[in-house]
Amino acid sequence: MEIDTRDLLVKSIRPVIPIIIEEAATSPEERFQNTCLRPILKFQNDLLLAVFKNYLALRKGKFYALSKPKRLEYIKHAIRKDLKFKNLLIGIVVGQFTVEEWEIYQTYERELRKRVTGLLVQRIQDGFNE
Repeated sequence: MEIDTRDLLVKSIRPVIPIIIEEAATSPEERFQNTCLRPILKFQNDLLLAVFKNYLALRKGKFYALSKPKRLEYIKHAIRKDLKFKNLLIGIVVGQFTVEEWEIYQTYERELRKRVTGLLVQRIQDGFNE
């Protein structure tokens, strides 16, 4: 099967995360997380943070009056419980998949959605760790 030009371009713009060792992964889901999800999340970091800032603005900014621990909990709750918002964030990640990665994602979708959600929570919490 010929490799699609889009797939090559998508992969070429992803950052390389040197600490990831593909062979050390214990499962296909973990390998996918390390070789695909983490680079995409790093690449999309600025967009993910901008989307979350917009989410906060639509809710009148009460987030900024919260203590640091409450902010972290707010982020976790927003991503895990607001399904519309969660699906938007997951769509930002999935939109960067190659066709082959999409097929792998479909095979392990339930587990990978959990992993994406956890990674999104961590990345946005880190981005708002003031």
